Order: sequence, then structure tokens, then C-alpha cells
Amino acid sequence: MIIRNGRVIDRASKRDEIADLYVADGRIAQKSEVRNQKSDVEEIDAKGLIVAPGLIDIHVHFREPGFSHKETIESGARAAAAGGFTTVVCMPNTSPTADNPSTIAWIKDRAAAVACVNVLPTGTISRNLAGEELAPIGSLAQAGVVAITDDGHCVQNHEVMRRAVEYARMVDLPVFDHCQDYNLVGNGVVHEGYWSTLLGLPGWPAAGEEAMVMRNILLAELCDHHIHCQHLTTAGSVRLLREARARGVKISGEVCPHHIALTDEAIQDFDTNSKMNPPLRSQADVNALLEGIADGTLSILCSDHAPHADFEKEVEFDAAPFGIIGLETELGLFLDLLVHKHRKIDMAQLIAMYTVEPARLLKINAGTLSIGAHADVTLIDPELEWTVRVDQFQSASRNSPFQAWKLKGRAVRTIVDGKTVWKL
Repeated sequence: MIIRNGRVIDRASKRDEIADLYVADGRIAQKSEVRNQKSDVEEIDAKGLIVAPGLIDIHVHFREPGFSHKETIESGARAAAAGGFTTVVCMPNTSPTADNPSTIAWIKDRAAAVACVNVLPTGTISRNLAGEELAPIGSLAQAGVVAITDDGHCVQNHEVMRRAVEYARMVDLPVFDHCQDYNLVGNGVVHEGYWSTLLGLPGWPAAGEEAMVMRNILLAELCDHHIHCQHLTTAGSVRLLREARARGVKISGEVCPHHIALTDEAIQDFDTNSKMNPPLRSQADVNALLEGIADGTLSILCSDHAPHADFEKEVEFDAAPFGIIGLETELGLFLDLLVHKHRKIDMAQLIAMYTVEPARLLKINAGTLSIGAHADVTLIDPELEWTVRVDQFQSASRNSPFQAWKLKGRAVRTIVDGKTVWKL
């Protein structure tokens, strides 16, 4: 394959140029390697397009095993490909939970059989996500997980969390944490503020996230090991992270598109597609997230793709499950908001936050277009204007608050190991 005339952006190899990209035998190749295969070479005209390393989403829920009515590894992988993602990291809150090597083996075997993109599993921090007894972290590492996390839950016992971080350091696995203090949050379902008071909905205070971000900073420093804070939403979290990273603490954070595209005002009509954990926050929090992205405090972008069936969301707001789907809209939202509208970062930085940064965190061989790397490539049209049509999604679920949104910029072709797995 030859991808011609595109703007090749690869932070890992410090490339940003109009150039041709060559692919042979599923790898990024030298020009000479494809010169002698004229009859078999596929040529793609990428003029006006961004040629990026295959995008990585480090936070998705593919629901298998156990909840295939919401999503399957196969349908989730198709949604990832349609969003421009060649590698995704799936969370362990399945049924049974991914807290043992046999469940990890099942996920890996299933992904190898049906997924059109690379699906990397995580294991739990604690057995059955209960936060009381550590999962067999060494065995999970041997089984091939790329991180440990209790996402959807949060270990409340700081001693248990400390031991988890120490064990993770022994086997060189990053620890991902869903930052939520259960005592502070209580039964909160939306951001504690004006709209929760007006609507009579239980509030989820910003401090409920920030208390655990602070805990993680202290433990990362104590254990000298990397902790990654998932889906951050508050100004206080950004401030804490900024100060800790300036001191050299091994701590990082990620942002989801819905937390900068929407505020808690979106809940005023009780739309359960605006109910997520952590919740949509205030405009002041959104502004702080944007600044955190702009100055590098928040280094990774992701979706927290959380599918739910229609019947699960079509209930009273309090009773509805948290979460929305995001794989097919996240790149468009981030391009539209961060690059075009707010101009907080440029295209090269956005690509880095989806490629070299997550690859570095996970210590995986991905996120680059250097010679010999896997030919995982995403072609992006940064100027393409399109309208979100939820009924056309590849995902098995439809729980998105972005139906009919007009966005600028999207992936137009996704290539995994030198083969096109999706194109617009």
C-alpha cells in the first residue's frame, strides 16, 4: 500500500510533513520495499487528509462477557474502526469480572476471532470489583493485561490501594483509577450545584472526585509508580494534577469529550443520555479542563464508551445506568471543540494525545509510523463537516446525547496491519 500526498503527523518520530507513506507485509516500510511489487500495490490519494498513526482509545467498555445485549467485542470493534481507532483498551467490569487469567484468556481469544481492531484487556485491582481483596495482579500480568483498574468502582481502602500499586510496580503495570469517594458522593447522580438543586436530583460534589485524585497523587509518590486518573471532570482535579506533575510525581489524567462538550445544564429535561459517572460539571470546570488540555496537564483523550440498551435508559433519571457511547463521535467532538472552535491545541498535539501518549503509558508497540512499526494508520479529514446520526452507528447501543450535532472533522479510513477495516 502507498498512501500518497497526505500530511503525515507522527510525534513519536517527530514527523509533520506532506509525504507518501509505504506499507509492506503489514508494516510501515521503506519506499524500496514496495517498489518491486507494482502489480499488487494499493494506492490511496490522501491529499488534504491527515495521515496519523492508528488512534488509541484507552478507555472503552465492550461488555463481553456477560452483557452482550449492550455491546459485543465484535460490534464494539466495528464502532472503534468507524471512529478511527485501531487499538482500544477494554475495562474489566464484565460478568464474570476480568479478575482472573481465564476471563482474560476468553477476552483475548474472542477479540482475536471477531474484532477488526486491536483489543487490549485490563484486569481488576480487586476481586469482583469489591475493593476489599486484591486480584491476582501477577497472574493477570502474565495473562496479558495492559493495566489494572476497578473502573466503574473505586477502591475506598487506601491500604488496599497502596498494596495494589506496589504489586503493579513489581510487574510494571500502570494503575488506572476511577476517582470517586463513596462517602462524599453518596447517592449522587448529577453534579452538585444549581441544576441538581433546581431539579431535586441528588448531588455528586466535585470534592468526591478530588479527594481520590489527591489520594492517588500521595500513593504514586509513596510507591514511586504510575497512577492514571480516569475521566477527570473538575477544576480542582486539574489543579491537583498540575501541581503534582510539576513536582515529577508519576501521575496522569484523561479527558472524555462529553465533559467538555456539555455542562450540567444538559440534564434540565431529565434526558438519561446526559447521565454519566462522573457527571457533567459546571462551565467553570469545563474551562479548567480546556486549560488543562492546552498546557499538557491532561495528556490523554479517550471516550469512556459505555453502551446501554434502550430499555435500560428509558426509566426515571435516578434509576437509569450511568454512561454513554462515544467511540464514533469522540474524534469529531475533540476536533471540533479543541482544534477548530476553542483552538486550545493544534492538530499535531491532538494526534499525540491519541497515539504516542497512550502508547507510552501502556508501554505498547503502537502509536507511531516509524519504519518497521505495525501498519496501523488513521486517515482524518479535518475539514469534513458531518451530522451525527445515531441510527447509523456501528455500536449495538444508541445511548448518545449528540444526535443531530453538526461536527467538523472525522476519520475517513481506518487501517489495521496494512488492511482497511473501515472507510467512509
